[in-house]
Amino acid sequence: MSERSYRGLFWTLALVGASLDQATKYGVFSHLSNGGFGGQHAVVPGAFELVAHYIPQDGEPVPQVNHGALFGLAGEHGGANAVFALVSVLAAGAIVYWSLRRSTVHDGFLCAALGLILAGTLGNLYDRMVFGGVRDFLHWYKWFEWPVFNVADCCLVCGAFLLLAQAFWNRPEPAGEAVEGRALRQEVVEA
Repeated sequence: MSERSYRGLFWTLALVGASLDQATKYGVFSHLSNGGFGGQHAVVPGAFELVAHYIPQDGEPVPQVNHGALFGLAGEHGGANAVFALVSVLAAGAIVYWSLRRSTVHDGFLCAALGLILAGTLGNLYDRMVFGGVRDFLHWYKWFEWPVFNVADCCLVCGAFLLLAQAFWNRPEPAGEAVEGRALRQEVVEA
């Protein structure tokens, strides 16, 4: 009896997540461009809004980007975007390699986690390559001022939580019990 493969789940989450990230970024920055001045739109008044900030560059308004990582980490350093782009390429390669392992393909939680992480990595990598930094537009400000983020960041965080949950809840059987379990299942099938 063959085990179920979750490779389709992995690739679906990766591609849909990265596409959704880019579609929302282009949509929000286009809708809130305000002639290159940017703007905001309250989704939940007093708590959550969409924001689009623009800066002038060579006489043209361009989206303001985050050159750093989570919460703008290291964004003030000149080569931060290039370093984080390189890290993203290496991470994407490692995730794809990990997803090809036989044990990974048969673990739905792990494939979902890796698919979401790859979606976030690819979404933000695209921005780093095309815009020289990441376009952020989701702003939560109820109770505390949360840094502006995007859909790719949401995919990364959700994927990381799923990966953590999978690591805690997916305990492999000790070798002796696994052999006994297979032998018992074989006896039941033969009976």
